[in-house]
Amino acid sequence: MPHPGRDRALLWTLRLFAVSSVAIVLLVVAFVSGESAPALAEVGPVRFFSDPSWHPASGFFNMVPMLAGTVLVSAGALLLAAPLGVLSAIFLQFYAPPALRSYWRNLIGLLAGIPSVVYGFWGLVSLVPLINRLHPPGQSLLAGILVLALMVLPTIALLSDAALESVPAHYLRSAAALGLSRWGTVSGVVLPAARGGILTGVALAAARAVGETMAVLMVCGNVVRMPEGLFDPVRTLTANIALEMAYAGSAHRSALFVSGLALLAIVALGAGFSEAARRKVVANG
Repeated sequence: MPHPGRDRALLWTLRLFAVSSVAIVLLVVAFVSGESAPALAEVGPVRFFSDPSWHPASGFFNMVPMLAGTVLVSAGALLLAAPLGVLSAIFLQFYAPPALRSYWRNLIGLLAGIPSVVYGFWGLVSLVPLINRLHPPGQSLLAGILVLALMVLPTIALLSDAALESVPAHYLRSAAALGLSRWGTVSGVVLPAARGGILTGVALAAARAVGETMAVLMVCGNVVRMPEGLFDPVRTLTANIALEMAYAGSAHRSALFVSGLALLAIVALGAGFSEAARRKVVANG
């Protein structure tokens, strides 16, 4: 039997949680913006993109090399992880033997739960020496891309698997009735129907890639300069904050909060593009 009072209480509880979530995000943005304000007022936004280098003790605040490092590491990781994650989900749903599916999902879930510092430690002691044999110094943009791709791959794989599993069963039956092959069904029916969920998984993986700190700090080399190739060391915005916040003075500290504000802007832009793409997919059917 329906319970109007209980349903109303549940509705208001859910509304409270939703408002609380938005309020927390707004408070974080307000705090970071407030801490960034002194540097933005004293230095000015333009100098964060035009100064000769990043050296706050000398009054230089150029963030461009670290912005480039963040974007290149994250984009490279997504270019590797997105197709591998989607293909893994397709294998799970349509090609894996039933006895293997649960073990495969458990393995991917285990990869998703490993702390980032463990990935970074593995990359430092195993991957970096291998890259160093190809091209010194080993700690490089390439090492960061490979480690970060391994970290975000489970997120894309698990959410893509859920998206493929949610495709209505009558789509599959209709495709079978039309005589489509298994791959024809996957490519022509299932993937278009699951595009929204797959894009959501890629967007969440992108947010994690942009915000990752420890792993990239350990394997990327942390040199503040524009990379000229995959084997050059780079420093990301997150690594810069982690390395310098402990000893930063007032102006330096405020400049690091500007780095955090830039990270928030990158994530917000990524979320906006992802939502626009998802709505376009839904609108196109």
